[in-house]
Amino acid sequence: MITIIDYRAGNLTSVRLAFEYLGVPSEITADPERILAAERIVFPGVGAAGAAMRNITELGLAPVLRRVVRRGTPFMGMCLGAQIVLDYSEEDDGIDCLGLVQGRALRFRHERPSVKVPHMGWNRLMIDRVHPVLEGINNHSEFYFVHSYYPVPVNTADIIGRTDYEGMDFAAMIGRDNLLATQFHPEKSGRLGLRLLENFSRWNGIC
Repeated sequence: MITIIDYRAGNLTSVRLAFEYLGVPSEITADPERILAAERIVFPGVGAAGAAMRNITELGLAPVLRRVVRRGTPFMGMCLGAQIVLDYSEEDDGIDCLGLVQGRALRFRHERPSVKVPHMGWNRLMIDRVHPVLEGINNHSEFYFVHSYYPVPVNTADIIGRTDYEGMDFAAMIGRDNLLATQFHPEKSGRLGLRLLENFSRWNGIC
């Protein structure tokens, strides 16, 4: 069973429908007991870091999420979920996040004013290191992005894959141990996105 975190925002239904298409059982919940009992957890993301962290705090989910990650439950963040797993985000005048991976989420700043922010569209994933969730996915495969902020881990070993946007290279997939997070949207990335989700549904959290 995939447990999808309901934090009053995000693209929850589209993620659930993607797993449904794959024949993978999933549920959407904010119940701490259900989350603590989860086999695998997905934190999907659409929206702003400040609102997400406020909702997580009001729902009492921050210590629950930290606990399940510490104990080894496979955990995947998507888009905003790749930012809130870090220590801090520049969004909303700066917000402390979950601190599951050391690092910060920074806003795109490009020397060419013509470069559009948010970054929207299909871009290649340049794989830095092998990961079980990328099984069957070739280097430079394309995934779908919609974001204005991007993750900057303290430890470059936490970078699984990178993307180039208008000459700016940034971490697009990060992770360590049983946690991984994608800045792109697997559920919006067609066949390869579904392959990644299917791989996650079988992943035991070891890499």
